[in-house]
Amino acid sequence: MRISPTLSIYIGRNFLISFFAMFVLFLLLILLFDTVELLRRSASKPDVDFSDVIEMSLLKLPHMGQETFPFAVLFGSMAAFWRLTRSHELVITRAAGVSAWQFLTPIIFLAFSLGILQVAVMNPLASTTLARFERLEALHLKGQENLLALTNSGLWLRQSNTDGQAVVHAEGVLQQGTNVELRDVVVFMYAGTDKFRGRVDAAHAQLEDGFWRMSNAWIFEPEKPNEFHEEYWLATDLTLDKIQDSFAPPETMSFWALPAFISTLENAGFSAIRHRLYWHTLLATPFLMCAMVLIAATFTLRPSRRGATSFVIAGGVLTGFVLYFFSDVVFALGLSDSIPVTLAAWSPSGVATLLGLTMLLHLEDG
Repeated sequence: MRISPTLSIYIGRNFLISFFAMFVLFLLLILLFDTVELLRRSASKPDVDFSDVIEMSLLKLPHMGQETFPFAVLFGSMAAFWRLTRSHELVITRAAGVSAWQFLTPIIFLAFSLGILQVAVMNPLASTTLARFERLEALHLKGQENLLALTNSGLWLRQSNTDGQAVVHAEGVLQQGTNVELRDVVVFMYAGTDKFRGRVDAAHAQLEDGFWRMSNAWIFEPEKPNEFHEEYWLATDLTLDKIQDSFAPPETMSFWALPAFISTLENAGFSAIRHRLYWHTLLATPFLMCAMVLIAATFTLRPSRRGATSFVIAGGVLTGFVLYFFSDVVFALGLSDSIPVTLAAWSPSGVATLLGLTMLLHLEDG
C-alpha cells in the first residue's frame, strides 16, 4: 500500500514540531551556559561589561546551534516516533499496510532538507557571527593583537613589537618547510595604535627568529629623507606557528567561500587539510541528518513494554554521544593526515547510516 499525502504531511509535521522544540531547547541551554562561562572569564577584565558578554554569547550561538543540529534531529525524531507509538497511531498505520520504510520516507526527506538548509543558509550566518565573536574574544578576553588575512589580493598582517604596531601587506607569500617568504612587501608602521611613523617598501621579506629580513628596502619617514637599504631588519614577535594559527579557522568561513580560500592557501604553500576536511564534513551533513532519523527509528518505532521509556531515552543519548565521539576521533585522524580527508569526513554519516539500516532490517518485517 502506498502512503497517502495526508499521512505523509501529518508525520512530517509531527517531526518538525519535535525537531524545532528540541533545537530551541538546546539553544537556550547553550546560551545560558555560554553566558555563565563568559561572565567567569571576564570577571578579571574591568573593561568588559555585561552587554559585551551578552553580545559575545549571542554571536557564538549560531555556531553552537550548528553543532547541536544532528542531536536536535536525533532527539526530535525519537520524540515524534515515541509519541506516535504511545498513541498507537503507528500501530494503526502499520495495520493499514504501510511499511516502516514508507513511514520513514517523509521524515528522511525533511531531515535531508534540513541538512541542506543548515549548510546553505545557517552555516554562512554562523561563520559570520563566529568570526565576529572571535575578534571580540581576542580583544576583550585574550588581549591578542596579531591579526592576519589571506585573500586574492595578497596577505594582510597586523603585528606588534617594541616600537608599536605595524600593518604588513605582501602581494605574494610562499611557505617551504619552516621558511616563510613574502614578495612585494609594504609595511605601515605606527607609534601606539594610530600614529603613523613610517613606511617600508621591500622586494622580499623572510621570517627569521624575531625579525623580518627585508631585501632592497626603501624607508619612508615623515620629515626625513628617504633611505635605501639592501637589507633591513624589522622586529616581530611572529613565528611560523603563530602565522598558521592566525589564518581564519574554517568554522569562521562559509560553505560557499571555503573552496576559494582552500585554493589560495594551497597556492601559497600552506597546509589546507583542516579547511578541506571541514568543507567535506559540511557536504556530508544532509546524509548525517538522514542517519540520525534511522538511528532514532531503531529505538522508538517498535511498541515497548511499560517502564521501557528510560531504556529508550538512555539508548538514544548513548548512541548520540558515541557517534559524536567517533566523529571527533575520525576528524582528528583526518587532521593529522593519518587517513584520507574524504574518508574522515564521510565516515560518521556512512557508519551511522549503515548502523541504522542494519538495525531496522533486523527489527522490522517490512
